[in-house]
Amino acid sequence: MSRSGQDSRRPPPVAMPAGGSAPAPRSRIPGFADRMAMRLVRLGLVRHVLRSRRFYERVALGVIVLRALRQMGEENRASTMARLAAWNKREIQRLEHKAEQQAHAVKGAEQMVRSEVSKELAKKMHEI
Repeated sequence: MSRSGQDSRRPPPVAMPAGGSAPAPRSRIPGFADRMAMRLVRLGLVRHVLRSRRFYERVALGVIVLRALRQMGEENRASTMARLAAWNKREIQRLEHKAEQQAHAVKGAEQMVRSEVSKELAKKMHEI
C-alpha cells in the first residue's frame, strides 16, 4: 500500500505495546555481530575506494600539486636569499665608503690643525 501527498512525509504509525501509551524504548547495545557487520561494511568501502580509478587519479593529482608547491617554495626561498645577499653586499659597500669618507675627513682635520693658518686663527681667537 503506497502513501501519497503530505502523508508520505510522515513516518508510518508505530505499534504500541498492549498496556502503554508510548512506544517501547529500544535500548540496544551493539554486540559482537553488529560490530563485525560495521567492520565488514568499512572493509567493503575501503576495498571499493582502492579499486576505484578516480581515487588513484586524485592521489596522482595530489602528488603533482604537492611537488609543484614544494618546488615553488624552494624557488621562493632561493630568490629571497639571493636578494638578501645582494642587499647585504650593497650595505657593506655603503658602510665601507662611509668609513673611508670619515677617515678622509679626520685626516683632513689633522692636517688643518697642524697647518700655519689654523695656528694663526687660534692666536687671533685668544686675543679677542
